[in-house]
Amino acid sequence: QVSVVESGGGLVQTGGSLRLSCAASAGAFSINSMGWFRQAPGKEREFVAAITWNGGHSYEVDSVKDRFTISRDNAKNTVYLQMNSLKPEDTATYYCAVRFSGLVLVVTPAQWDYWGQGTQVTVSS
Repeated sequence: QVSVVESGGGLVQTGGSLRLSCAASAGAFSINSMGWFRQAPGKEREFVAAITWNGGHSYEVDSVKDRFTISRDNAKNTVYLQMNSLKPEDTATYYCAVRFSGLVLVVTPAQWDYWGQGTQVTVSS
């Protein structure tokens, strides 16, 4: 049975930092990659960052590059998103996603296999 559980969201002022965590239980599956998406009210879910499980290759969207860093702990089946220099436009519900197949990182939500319940990040101005 697969489960994906996020934690670490909260309220922070502009310029502040948060670290999100996501622990995955993959059951009989092998994790290929894990990623973070976010969705603001009235907007579509958008890709933020992802990392492969073998090799640790990562990719962050341009709007968060140099501010957000994705990392993983294979032994704990956990992925992290360190978010620095937060801006009000980063306010959203952040979702963790797991993918069990594929050779490259993908940014389309429909191509990911399992999702967490989301964690709210609010950045006040």
